[in-house]
Amino acid sequence: MSDVKKVVLAYSGGLDTSVIVKWLQETYACEVVTFTADIGQGEEVEPARTKAQALGVKEIYIEDLREEFVRDYVYPMFRANTIYEGEYLLGTSIARPLIAKRLIEIANETGADAISHGATGKGNDQVRFELGAYALKPGVKVIAPWREWDLNSREKLMAYCEDNDIPVDFSKSKKKSPYSMDANLLHISYEGGILEDPWAEAEEEMWRWSVSPEAAPDQPTYIELTYEKGDVVAIDGESLKPHEVLAKLNKLGGDNGIGRLDIVENRYVGMKSRGCYETPGGTILLRAHRAIESLTLDREAAHLKDELMPKYAKVIYNGYWWSPERRMLQAAIDETQEFVNGVVRMKLYKGNAIVVGRQSEQSLFDESIATFEDDAGAYDQKDAEGFIKLNALRLRIAAGKGRSAS
Repeated sequence: MSDVKKVVLAYSGGLDTSVIVKWLQETYACEVVTFTADIGQGEEVEPARTKAQALGVKEIYIEDLREEFVRDYVYPMFRANTIYEGEYLLGTSIARPLIAKRLIEIANETGADAISHGATGKGNDQVRFELGAYALKPGVKVIAPWREWDLNSREKLMAYCEDNDIPVDFSKSKKKSPYSMDANLLHISYEGGILEDPWAEAEEEMWRWSVSPEAAPDQPTYIELTYEKGDVVAIDGESLKPHEVLAKLNKLGGDNGIGRLDIVENRYVGMKSRGCYETPGGTILLRAHRAIESLTLDREAAHLKDELMPKYAKVIYNGYWWSPERRMLQAAIDETQEFVNGVVRMKLYKGNAIVVGRQSEQSLFDESIATFEDDAGAYDQKDAEGFIKLNALRLRIAAGKGRSAS
């Protein structure tokens, strides 16, 4: 007899998690609580209620977490100009700590003994969900069906649905996407299908959020982003909440063919994985944030941020959002954003997010010093000679001792 009486499941309403509801009920003879989060995936989440009810679920949580997601997770990450392995904007990674947090909170509210998720045993998400869960509730039991059951193919899942009268909307559809997809307000990802061949080009029909750069308008779109302490608070002078900012930038970027990415990344579990991503709003945010920082950040602070960023990105990618090292890094990053205020003007054109202007009352750019014209003595060029000789001193000494520099 299982000691699990109640489990909270991260429930999408799709095939996998619908099967998991029934499997948990049968395997653990337990009550299942479902939790469905709206984090901007672009699909209605309310139908998950009807599906869960049809499976006998009594406690159903469906929550709009879009504002919290962008305000408390996406924006803090973008203050660091975060990218993983030089390209990936961490769209899936950054959503997992929020879902893990709510799973634990709901478990506490409902008196559940365990939580469950639909992540497979090959991917990163199992790590992210569970590291977050253990950080927030050390003794929680985690049930990961993909590591326990033998339903390891779509055909077996479909057969299970038929045997157990599980309603799945697309069960008889012949137009099921061949890709494994994940979406939220920051991105949409695609894996599987022909993408498992790293040489195969992604089909144009696969992309959901963006037109191809070739099909984008021939006229550029200009926008102005207003920053306060490192976060965008307005577009073209219109004040917007964080999730509204990202939604609008997704539309503007997608319409101009911005944000497509095709990469092979190194998963935390050890394997390489090829995936395609659409991150139109995030691509714009990254370029614009670096632009406003270039104007307002001290040189050494900016360079130190750039050195810390790969570590910060790896911490998030590997699922350590709730770790002490992430909090430590976040405190340092946030400290640098006090004067990251101003406006960045962007030109969106055929797949490109181009910075064409930036201004700030906290700007450290001094035109009287930087000018190529007469600076009226603001900068004495003779000072550079001593500066260069001092910095060359160790090189001159080594060369004088016969140590070759080549």
